[in-house]
Amino acid sequence: MKYLFVHQNYPGQFLHIVRHLVAQKRHDVVFISEPNQNHIEGVRKVVYKPTRTPLPDIHRSAQEFEGAMLRAEAVAVAAETIKKLGYTPDIVIGHHGWGELLNLRDVWPGVPVLGYFEFYYRLANSDVDFDPEFAMPSWDFPRVRAKNGINLLALELNGRGQTPTKFQHSTYPEWARKQISLLEEGANLDICKPDPAARRAPFTLGDITVSPKEKLVTYVVRDLEPYRGFHVMMRALPHLLKARRDVRVILIGGDSVSYGAHPPNGGTWKQLMLNELGDAIDLKRVHFPGRVAYEDFVRLLQRSDAHVYLSYPFVASWSLREALAMGCAVVGSDTPTVTEFIADGRNGVLVPFLEPKKIAQGIEAVLEDGALNKRIRTAARAFAEKHLDLKVYLQNYEALIEAVAKGG
Repeated sequence: MKYLFVHQNYPGQFLHIVRHLVAQKRHDVVFISEPNQNHIEGVRKVVYKPTRTPLPDIHRSAQEFEGAMLRAEAVAVAAETIKKLGYTPDIVIGHHGWGELLNLRDVWPGVPVLGYFEFYYRLANSDVDFDPEFAMPSWDFPRVRAKNGINLLALELNGRGQTPTKFQHSTYPEWARKQISLLEEGANLDICKPDPAARRAPFTLGDITVSPKEKLVTYVVRDLEPYRGFHVMMRALPHLLKARRDVRVILIGGDSVSYGAHPPNGGTWKQLMLNELGDAIDLKRVHFPGRVAYEDFVRLLQRSDAHVYLSYPFVASWSLREALAMGCAVVGSDTPTVTEFIADGRNGVLVPFLEPKKIAQGIEAVLEDGALNKRIRTAARAFAEKHLDLKVYLQNYEALIEAVAKGG
């Protein structure tokens, strides 16, 4: 088959399926993306670049929509180029979040589209109104509603959609859900697996060394920000460090913002929280290595004694799936979509997102109760083997592609 993938940050959510298709050595795979350094052998990458950024005097609620239209236009130009070179895909697979797919049916009328529907924004019972510390003023509500303009146009394309969790599926209007298939993502269980030997020798990451006698608490996100509970995690640390003198904490993540807003007065969320907590955080026991290589991420979680995953009601990170696959003792927030993956006391421990002291107590329980720790680790791996096997995910993905390609 001839595949065309589209994602502004190649390869995005399509890493595993693209690698899988290339490995079969019977498909022609082209990927349209904005420029980056990522490379997959066997994939032809076609680069696009919008002609400009949204104009500064555009209404603030319409800026994201204008950006989507500029992307849609630029992607269509790139598509017209490869069409003139003789390439017509059997199926287009892409992410609807940035508007990139919106004009492709004008380039290839009748070619089936399978779009990734990640999230439908709502003002109530969602990420927007979850955290009272960052309550959204009513004058900003129109901007949130306008974010769904791209979603709604994408749903009008009459293509098929996919989304990875029940919670994300539930955010869409009822009339749209029948158009969107639930395709649960997985983890590579051959790479993401427990390593019983990880605690027998000192663990090193850069200039950080953790001895086998110390308890290692881990926290991993793309960026250190409130959407992934960085602020409440930091406020939990004084309680934890006081209760356990043998604890070391490693917090992985960049200083940018992937979701939500930057700090109101500039700077980074990390610096804001360090300023707030001051001497209550012992920086000899709390470490911020930034972003790390994937191999180091795997080694870190295999060594972890307690892994913390916190999130607003929002999309689930791949790192949560991978942590479960590695048999981590996960302390997770009692929020969707986390509760789709963790059952309290069975394959992890759930804690209230907005209560730092209870987060600390949840971590302490996992560190102190050896029977609990062993039980949830074993169950975490078993859950991953039953629900998160990458091989099963890829089989289901291929079945969905085949159905969409045939017009199903």
